[in-house]
Amino acid sequence: MLHTHPWRRAVAATALLITAATTLSGCGADPGDSDTAVPAAGVTVAGVRIIRDAKLHAALPAAVRSAGAVRVATDVPYAPFVMFATEGQPELTGLDYDLGQALGAKLGMRFTFTAQKFDGIVPAIQAGKFDAVMSAMTDTKERQQVLDFVDYSVSGSGILVTEGNPHHITGLGDLCGKKVGAEAATHQLDVLKAHQAACRDAGKEPVSIQTFPKDSDAQLALRSRKVAADLLTKPAAGWTAMTADGGRAFEVVDDPEAVGGYEATPNGIGVTKRLPGLTDAIQKAVQALIDNGTLRRICAKYGVASIAVREATKNAAVS
Repeated sequence: MLHTHPWRRAVAATALLITAATTLSGCGADPGDSDTAVPAAGVTVAGVRIIRDAKLHAALPAAVRSAGAVRVATDVPYAPFVMFATEGQPELTGLDYDLGQALGAKLGMRFTFTAQKFDGIVPAIQAGKFDAVMSAMTDTKERQQVLDFVDYSVSGSGILVTEGNPHHITGLGDLCGKKVGAEAATHQLDVLKAHQAACRDAGKEPVSIQTFPKDSDAQLALRSRKVAADLLTKPAAGWTAMTADGGRAFEVVDDPEAVGGYEATPNGIGVTKRLPGLTDAIQKAVQALIDNGTLRRICAKYGVASIAVREATKNAAVS
């Protein structure tokens, strides 16, 4: 059995079919007409105009080209990777969603997103219901047995503090002797527990770990100065710092020794092994988006520029 994502995952309540971008859909084309699946003039994503790469389009498997779309499963909502643009409405937004738009424009295909419970995504791909998953999925050796991954980010745990960083926290070492919040039963709690030995070795007091049912509770404790910091995923920390009170409530501690976060692991687009040509085309398209700065701009749009990779690797996980 595949192990679950180490981060807490929200589960979509319903399976809604959502086309990967209003700008990529509604163009009046037959889904099978790959030449008109996206606007010939291209699509703008994160301020970058992206047009179809004819060579990459031609390299796609014939079955994908004839279908005119790449069927993508995602677990929504999971900020900042995929979210509903408006509560109660099907339109999506988020880092993975924008990346899907950009890839669709580059490959000359529509990327259609369907909400799916996280633990049901891989079985659904194996059953042939989807071609790929874009849902902040961690690339692991175990998952590589059934999916091929094109890795586009690395992310781990991040430290969220109140604006101005009153406790002058610069890294994990500065958490020793302080009250630090974390959501119960998460990987971040494990990171804090494992760090206690380093505090002892440095002759410092241990971290006073405060657990909360939800990370929003930990953030409330941080706001009220009941804890000095909150440990959560680096992407969630970046998004929270960008959006809470218009970006005036919190900030993220950017440790140069852990740019993508502590214990960072690769995240990737998981592609069915039935279509190796699709994996290769997506890898080349992601690399093109890295080279022209689009990937980093997409990540920056959601407050997490630091998680973008410089090379679109394939199956990068080693454990």
